Amino acid sequence: MAMPSPEHQPSTAPTTQGQRLRMSYEEFLAWADEDVHAEWVDGEVIVQMPPKEAHQRVVAFLMSLMGLFIQLYKLGRLLPAPFEMRALPDGAAREPDLIFIAHEHLDRLSQERLSGPADLVVEVISDDSVARDRADKFYEYQEVGVREYWILDSRPGRERTDFYVLDEKGRYRPVPPDSDARYYSTVLPGFWLYVDWVTSVEPPAVLTALAQIVGPQKLVEAIEASAGTSNADRTTDVS
Repeated sequence: MAMPSPEHQPSTAPTTQGQRLRMSYEEFLAWADEDVHAEWVDGEVIVQMPPKEAHQRVVAFLMSLMGLFIQLYKLGRLLPAPFEMRALPDGAAREPDLIFIAHEHLDRLSQERLSGPADLVVEVISDDSVARDRADKFYEYQEVGVREYWILDSRPGRERTDFYVLDEKGRYRPVPPDSDARYYSTVLPGFWLYVDWVTSVEPPAVLTALAQIVGPQKLVEAIEASAGTSNADRTTDVS
């Protein structure tokens, strides 16, 4: 973890994860590097605790599954933490577990950060993030206009999934899974998942899950279209 230069020395020296440090946003930018997983909120830096296996399992599964779906249908960009989202110019600098930026909003994305709200945010709860994810970030993401917000808890004995979509009044409306325990995304048209995929100890193979979502034949067609190859081209190549 990089230490700040003397001119950007925070009021409290960084030592351990979970610590809160007072500094300006400019000091935060000078202090943090690519190995730091921290958020800046109202003049205070919150250094994140290292995630546990259950947390990383869910993030890795969704990054692969959603990432492939988004790539196949050219819907935009999916990015994992640590990557900064600063939804308002003078607002908090967050690092959600996953952020999706729709194609029409990619102008908000730079090499350094997302300047503006993501279209979809996924937060996977850790022991130290319950209040932040369920309260602080819930109201913050609602206010800045994150269109869809998932809060996933895969901790043993505390498994829970909550999905929210902004309504016409700009407030989060809970969207429950259907009778088959499937949640259908609003922001990602055609994408759905079984809730036990993100709460079970062993999620399914990513390609198996993706084939269930889009159908085996449509998956083949989407892969061919993405690669710019048709069945006719393959036949020609073989012959």
